Amino acid sequence: MVVIHRVSGLTNAAFVEEHARAGRVGLVGGASLIDRAIALAQRPLARGAGKSAWSHAFLFQGRRADGRHWVIESDLDVHRKHVRLGVQENRADKYADEAAWPSIAILDFGLTAREVERVHALALELVATRVRYSVRELLGTLVALHRPNASGARAKANPLAREHAIFCSAFVQHVFRECGVDLVPGVDVKHTAPEDLARSPRAKTMWLRTERRPDRERAQRR
Repeated sequence: MVVIHRVSGLTNAAFVEEHARAGRVGLVGGASLIDRAIALAQRPLARGAGKSAWSHAFLFQGRRADGRHWVIESDLDVHRKHVRLGVQENRADKYADEAAWPSIAILDFGLTAREVERVHALALELVATRVRYSVRELLGTLVALHRPNASGARAKANPLAREHAIFCSAFVQHVFRECGVDLVPGVDVKHTAPEDLARSPRAKTMWLRTERRPDRERAQRR
């Protein structure tokens, strides 16, 4: 069973500095309209909490030569006239703004050093080969969550799956599963939602910085 450590009194940047390690997984819940819509669409997984706290997932790469923590993620990154749509590397500073990212968590799955190397190697291969972000696969996942037989639907292949494309939480599940670590058994890779990762039976430890009340968190874990 996952051990949850609730963290208070830290900024997002300080939280990452304290708990990020290579091979750990980050979860964030954003304040934008799109992020809130993704969180709400995961309501069937939230078990009475009203909505998920999470809208995006990524893999921590570790501290690099610049002294900063970096992440590997599949994302839609729009900055002025520069647009990146797909698997990419970014500084974890991207999630330092508490107003934009009010909820943040870090998950440790107890990987060995060799497993961390394998997960990172595959993730970097997806960066190098420019695997795209897939909005339609995400939509397929969120629709499947609301079907009468959601568990059965999500065990099957995502009908909106595309070649050479993947969304955030599916990317995390993909690189772990390819390395022999199945974070969400019984769910197709391209049906994996951020909330699935938060509830993964493989998680050993979760550090959680969120505005949620403790009683709501307990209700989620029942």
